[in-house]
Amino acid sequence: MIRTTPFHPRLSELNTQGLYTHWQGFLSPLRYTQAAKHEYFAVRNSVGVFDTSPLFKYAVTGPDAETFLAGMLLRDVRRLRPGRAQYTLWCDDRGFVMEDGVVLRHSATDFLLTAARPALGWLSDHRGRLRVEVEDVSDDHGILAVQGPRSRAVLAQLSDEVAGLGFFDHVATKVAGVPVTLSRTGYTGDLGYELVVPADGALAVLDAVLEAGKPHSLRPFGEQALMTLRIEAGLPLLDVEWHNSRLAMTDHDRVTPTELGMGWMVRPALTDDRAFVGAAAIRREVAEGTSRWATTGIVLDWAEWDALHRDAGVFPTKDDQPLPYASALRLPAGVSTGSTTGDRSTTGDRSTTGDRSTTGDRSTTGDRSTIGDGEQVGYCTSLVYSPVLQKHIGIARVRPDLGSPGTALRLETTLHHRTTTVGATTTTMPFFTPDRKVAP
Repeated sequence: MIRTTPFHPRLSELNTQGLYTHWQGFLSPLRYTQAAKHEYFAVRNSVGVFDTSPLFKYAVTGPDAETFLAGMLLRDVRRLRPGRAQYTLWCDDRGFVMEDGVVLRHSATDFLLTAARPALGWLSDHRGRLRVEVEDVSDDHGILAVQGPRSRAVLAQLSDEVAGLGFFDHVATKVAGVPVTLSRTGYTGDLGYELVVPADGALAVLDAVLEAGKPHSLRPFGEQALMTLRIEAGLPLLDVEWHNSRLAMTDHDRVTPTELGMGWMVRPALTDDRAFVGAAAIRREVAEGTSRWATTGIVLDWAEWDALHRDAGVFPTKDDQPLPYASALRLPAGVSTGSTTGDRSTTGDRSTTGDRSTTGDRSTTGDRSTIGDGEQVGYCTSLVYSPVLQKHIGIARVRPDLGSPGTALRLETTLHHRTTTVGATTTTMPFFTPDRKVAP
């Protein structure tokens, strides 16, 4: 049975299209109006609200809660003081990424962890003799994201606590008389906040936010607008940029944190001896340089894209909805890097026996073509035309030796039912990161 979130009764009244997708068994709006771009620009220019209630929420409490999470998550929660939040990953024993989420620390013994997929069984199985309780409180709370440059002005009408709330800070407050947790977090790459709300108070809080947002033309936005926003922010998405290692059929669909572009999360773990799930494999990967991929941004050559389409007699497509499939990245014809052709390592974590290994090794075979000039050297996982940047941008995975900004590549595309390529250049991410996102 498809479920609805605590905010659904009100938000469904605002959905003029009746278009929904499913998010972990919940109805989730694709868009509320005829054009997702209108909702996108509401977030970039003013303020929008997004219902993130389908996220799983786990209360982790007890005297050993900190020790437990420090052993489960990639980032060290021991460095997280009460009132702060962390975006983090967690991995399997082989160092492959399972999930991501945000952990909020309420006190020395009280945490809330969000996840896009169920994780209760995995967390509970690792408790051992630690004095910690892991409780699924997903149905007890809704989460409302209030995002955009005017989000602070909207929420300031409802809570004095929003003033001075730093990036990834959170605080307990009340909105419309309802106790909520207000955090300065989000998934849009812009100034934004999220409200963790008791389910029975969700509509009162939403009504107050909608009313406060009227002078700012606040509007709800759906998943289509969110996809464009998160790509501009360079934020990866589960089941697009990677797959949960427990559910992936082969290592070709698994990535390590370093391969996912989260080396900044890994680096602190290289200089301490903290024991966490996957630590040995992750540290060995960095020490031995066995990463198979580097994640990078790419920008398409707009002039070539235009010429390609106009010469074919069609208007150049500038779609603000990402492609639903991955596209191959190749070296330009005639270019040879003189570098590796795939299996740089036959030691350590990785075998060269493909996916048949059951020894815990990672496979590195089969991901890369070795056809010489124009060889495939990576793939683009998310490609979209950015309305605010006015260019095609993408999140891609390439051979590590090609991950430096400014590398010229060719992206496969199709035109008139034939495969062709267009120029692309690697670049840093995020593509869009306004100062207001983290400014005091």
